[in-house]
Amino acid sequence: MIRQAKPDDAAAIREIAEASYARYVPRIGRRPAPMDADVDAQIGQGVLYVYDDGKPLGYIAFWPEGGAMVLDAVGVAPEASGRGIGKALIGFCEAEAAKLGLDRISLYTNAKMTENLSMYPHLGYVETHRMVQDGFDRVFFEKPVQPRSTSTDPTE
Repeated sequence: MIRQAKPDDAAAIREIAEASYARYVPRIGRRPAPMDADVDAQIGQGVLYVYDDGKPLGYIAFWPEGGAMVLDAVGVAPEASGRGIGKALIGFCEAEAAKLGLDRISLYTNAKMTENLSMYPHLGYVETHRMVQDGFDRVFFEKPVQPRSTSTDPTE
């Protein structure tokens, strides 16, 4: 189940961020931004969600900004990797964007997180540009939001 994060989830979210992003430190040469995110502030702002299966196994941070939903970070506990949790979290973000009537999801990843450079296009995201930002070599992606159907006719 995906639910909004609560203050008592903060330690688990930090552990997931540490474990899921640690492999990128040698590639990037420093800690990726999600490892140092202010989890308490994000929980307080209501922008952090967890995949809870008795305990948090993954998290996602996102918020609306302009006409887009900004997908800031996704992390999955290593022991839960390969179970579709990351994809479910991203799908949840996309559904929330549709509920709000936003027109796109925007995100960035580090250029050295090469797995993401193929994963996001596989999920329908299109690279829009690259730039160095806050000292990180970032690759930006967008995906149009699929409008929610308002029809109650099951044949449509």
